Amino acid sequence: MTESSAGPAPGARVLRRDAAENRERLVHAAWEVFAELGPDAGVEDIARRAGVGMGTLYRRFPTKEALVLALHEGLLDEMLAHTRETAADDPMGRGLEEFLWDMGAVMSSHHGCLSRLWRSAPPATGERRKELWDLVGRLLRQAQRAGEVRDDLTLTDVYLCVLSLRGLIEDTATQAPNAWRRHLSVALAGFAPASRPLDHRPVDDSLVEAGVPAWNR
Repeated sequence: MTESSAGPAPGARVLRRDAAENRERLVHAAWEVFAELGPDAGVEDIARRAGVGMGTLYRRFPTKEALVLALHEGLLDEMLAHTRETAADDPMGRGLEEFLWDMGAVMSSHHGCLSRLWRSAPPATGERRKELWDLVGRLLRQAQRAGEVRDDLTLTDVYLCVLSLRGLIEDTATQAPNAWRRHLSVALAGFAPASRPLDHRPVDDSLVEAGVPAWNR
C-alpha cells in the first residue's frame, strides 16, 4: 500500500472529534455569556468562557452573526423536536397547553438574545418554521374539538402569546426568572372556553407566516 492510499492519518478522527467538542463548548458558552451580558457581549468573552482561543472560535464561527445563527438553528431544532413529540401524542386535546409550557421552558433556559435570534432567522429555516406552526395549528384544532380552549381562538392568538412570553422572559429573567409562568397561566385562563365572545376581531395568520419581525427586515 502506498502512502497516498493509506487512508486518513491516525490523528484525523481525533481532530474531527475535537472540532465538534470545541463547537459545542462555544455554543454552550455563548448561551451563558448572552444570558449574563446580553446580546451585545463580545466573542472574546465567549471564547474565554469556552476555554478556547480566538483562532478556534473563528474557525468554527467566522463572524458573531454566524454564531448567532447557529444558536437560532439549535433553538428551532429543540422547539420543533418538542412539538413533534407533543403532536404525536395528544389524545385529550391538552397538547396546545403542553406546547406553550415547553416553549416557555425552552426560551427561559436560553434567554439573553432571544429577540436577536428572532430577527436573525435566515430563509433556510422557513421550511422547519412552517412545520412548527403547522403542528401548532393541529394542536389548536385538537384542543378546540376536545373543548379545552375557546372556539374563536386563532393560531395568531397562540403565536402572539409566544411572542409575549419571549419578551417577558428577556425582560425579567434576571430579576424574576419564573414570572413568565404566572403570565402564561393568566393567558391560558383567557384561552379557556367562554360564552362571551372576544371584543376585537382576530388578526389574520399572515403574522404567523411571515414572522414578527420577518427575517429580512
